[in-house]
Amino acid sequence: MDRIKGEIMSKDAFFNNVPYTKEPYEGILISADTEHNQYKIAVQLSENQVLLVDQVNDKEVHEKLREWVPRVNEIQIQYGVKNDPGNYS
Repeated sequence: MDRIKGEIMSKDAFFNNVPYTKEPYEGILISADTEHNQYKIAVQLSENQVLLVDQVNDKEVHEKLREWVPRVNEIQIQYGVKNDPGNYS
């Protein structure tokens, strides 16, 4: 299985100056990038670190979430996250 590629960044950088953020499912984060008219989708790797996996327009965000949600555990395992939903470290 190929390792999911994306940009690892701090949670603060992911949420930096955005008017909208949400965690619709355990381990998935969404933020609105109004400067570029898109939503960023990330998988949480630790308490302070996320993997940016996708950037989509508002019409694609629900479809992309359906694609990424089932892969959260797989991605977290690939990046060495212990499977304990209460503790990302």
